[in-house]
Amino acid sequence: MKAFVTAALPALLFACALTAASADESPTYVGPLSPSEQQFVASVKADLTARFPHASDAVKAGYVRYTNPDDTGAISYANPQYWKSDPSHPSQLWYGRDGNLMGADFSVPRPNGEPRPQLWGIDPGRWYEFNGHVHFVIQTPDGKTAYDQWVWNADFVNAGGNLSHPSAQTLVGLGRAPDAGYIKTIFEFPTLWDLIVWLVPHPAGPFHW
Repeated sequence: MKAFVTAALPALLFACALTAASADESPTYVGPLSPSEQQFVASVKADLTARFPHASDAVKAGYVRYTNPDDTGAISYANPQYWKSDPSHPSQLWYGRDGNLMGADFSVPRPNGEPRPQLWGIDPGRWYEFNGHVHFVIQTPDGKTAYDQWVWNADFVNAGGNLSHPSAQTLVGLGRAPDAGYIKTIFEFPTLWDLIVWLVPHPAGPFHW
């Protein structure tokens, strides 16, 4: 979901703590919802809770888990097919520890410094920017799984990696995994604008972190 959580790999693998990646440009507007924003939230809530009520529904639709629960309890699932989202196809869905849907992220790629999106009646100031990086999930032979693993795009490319087809072998070369076979999931999270939408009640409102 939303943030990239600082994580340490299990001691079985290696004991390096990761510095959290953060949004380069934070929202500039946090005011009350306009009528068009209220309509958007109501529409996507009705649609997504009907189609993806449980984490297993997201997995069936091609979303993959890549995080531990964050400080809100949300676990994120991403579908790189939808980095360029539409209201019916969020780039991420997030679920509670009970597996029930909590919210979604909608995104628009920003490869060349494009301005904040003007879409769906949402105030452009509500969007966050995230810088490009490669996410991966490690699973050891004994079945232990390490989520929240990532490396900056530039570091990945400098190590000979291809962002269009990221390889587990590049992570081995970077010392991030002992063997390519340990990499369960790998994908590029490109530089993009991201809109957070809570689909369950949130005290700060549906667009707030």
